[in-house]
Amino acid sequence: MPVSKPPYPPEFRREAVRLAQSSGKSRQAIANDLGVSVETLRLWVKQAEIDAGLRQDGLTTAETDELRRLRRENKILREEREILVKAAAFFARETDARR
Repeated sequence: MPVSKPPYPPEFRREAVRLAQSSGKSRQAIANDLGVSVETLRLWVKQAEIDAGLRQDGLTTAETDELRRLRRENKILREEREILVKAAAFFARETDARR
């Protein structure tokens, strides 16, 4: 399994995107200069274009963050609901046993 690197700081990503969009250099040259893969740089540029409204083929960063937050919240609510269902069943059995 490949070793993952810590995420690049947002400022670094913004500067890389700015270079890719405004300099006359190829993405390969920019990626080599910055020490990132061409695919990583391509994904950063694509996401920046989506966030800027220049592309419509993906979710904005804000939408992705909200989706992640909602999925996490949904998971917690399902777990809490499961606990409450089990607790209700337990106490129902306790009540029936006392009769």
